[in-house]
Amino acid sequence: MMVEASKWRILVAAVVMASLPLQAFSQAAQQSTAVSVSAPLAEVSAVSTIAKPVVAARAWILVDAVTGQTIAAQNPEQSVEPASLTKIMTVYMTFDALKENRITREQQVPVSEKAWKTPGSRMFIEPRKPVTVDEIIQGIVVQSGNDASVAIAETLAGTEEAFAQQMTEKARALGMTDTTFKNASGLPDPQHITTVRDLAILAQRMIADHPDKYQVYSQREYTYNNIKQANRNRLLWADPSVDGMKTGHTEAAGYCLISTAQRGERRVISVLVGAESESTRAEESLKLLNWAFQNFDTVKLVDAGKAAVQARVWEGTTETANLGTTSAIWLTIPRGKTGDVKMVTQRPDPLLAPLQAGQRVGTLTLTLDDKPLRTLPLDVLTPVEQAGFLGRAIDQLKLWLQ
Repeated sequence: MMVEASKWRILVAAVVMASLPLQAFSQAAQQSTAVSVSAPLAEVSAVSTIAKPVVAARAWILVDAVTGQTIAAQNPEQSVEPASLTKIMTVYMTFDALKENRITREQQVPVSEKAWKTPGSRMFIEPRKPVTVDEIIQGIVVQSGNDASVAIAETLAGTEEAFAQQMTEKARALGMTDTTFKNASGLPDPQHITTVRDLAILAQRMIADHPDKYQVYSQREYTYNNIKQANRNRLLWADPSVDGMKTGHTEAAGYCLISTAQRGERRVISVLVGAESESTRAEESLKLLNWAFQNFDTVKLVDAGKAAVQARVWEGTTETANLGTTSAIWLTIPRGKTGDVKMVTQRPDPLLAPLQAGQRVGTLTLTLDDKPLRTLPLDVLTPVEQAGFLGRAIDQLKLWLQ
C-alpha cells in the first residue's frame, strides 16, 4: 500500500508541476543547469608548435580555404598598400554584376578618356574601339590592366570614385574591417589601404562565391588589340596545383602576390606583400604553400547532415535529438593530430521540445590541446515534437527532482 501511495504522490506532483507556467519553469531549470563553455571565437587558427617559416616579406598569411582557419601569419593586421591586388575586388564586383544579370559578358564597355589615359600596367583599350565585359575581365586578371579596371568601374557605377566607395562597402560586408579603397586599379593613394588578413578574406570569398568564373585566374596569357601579355604570376608555370590568383607592385607596396593551390580536396591561400623582387615573391609564396601542405591536414570530422552530438531532450516525443550542421565539418590541424580533437558544445540545458529542423540551439567548438580552433553554429538536424500533457508532466517532475 505504501508503494501505491508513493506512486500516487509522484503522479499528483507531476500534475501540479504540469499546471505551472511552462516558460517560468523552463527558465528556472535552464538557469540552474546551464552548460558553461567559452564564448564563440572571433578568430581561429591552427594551433601548432611547428616553427613558422622565415619569409622575405613585410607581411604574409596562410589560410585554409575550406575551413577559413589561419594556418600561420606574420604581421597579418599591419596596414599595407594593396597595389594591383585591389583588382580582385574589382573583378569580384564585376562577377557579382554578372550573377545578378546587371551586365552580360557580351556587353560592350565604353572607354572614356580617363580610362584610356590611366597610367601603369595596361590592357591597351581605346575610345571608340569595341571591347566586351568578357575581354575586360581577362584584361584585368591576366594583363593587370589599370585602364580596364577604370572602364568597368565607370560602367558599373558611373564614376571610378563611386565604384571605389561601393568597393569599400562590399569589403565591410565581407568582413574586411581594415580596408579602404580609393580606386579600382590599386594606383597609390595614402588612404587606399588593407591588411593581408583582409586580402585573405577576399581571396577566399572570390573562390567560394564565384567558383564557375574563378578559372580565369589560371589563364597564363591573353591577347587584346594584337598585344599579347603573359600573366605575371610565375607560379602558374612553376607548380601545376597553383591556379591563381593575382600579383601587385608599387614602389611603396613592394612586390605582392596572392597565390592559391589545390591538392586533392585541400586548398590553401597565401597572401604575401612587400617582397623585394618578382622572383622573391614567387619563391616565398611557393615556400609558404608547400609548408602548409606538408605540415597540416584538413580533415573531415563529420559528414554533411550527420550528428556531431546527440543531446537529451525533455518534454518531447523522443528523448534525444541529433545536433550538428547541415554541411560537413572540416578542421585544419597539425599533421597526425586528428585523434586529439575534441568537440565542446554550448547550448541550453535542459533542451526542451518542440525542436524544429534547422533551429539554432547553440555553438560547437572544436578544440585541440584545450585550445579552441573553430566555432560553428549548432543546429537541430532531426525535429522533436512536444509530448502530451502527461509526458511533459513526468519530464518536468524529473527535472525538478534533479
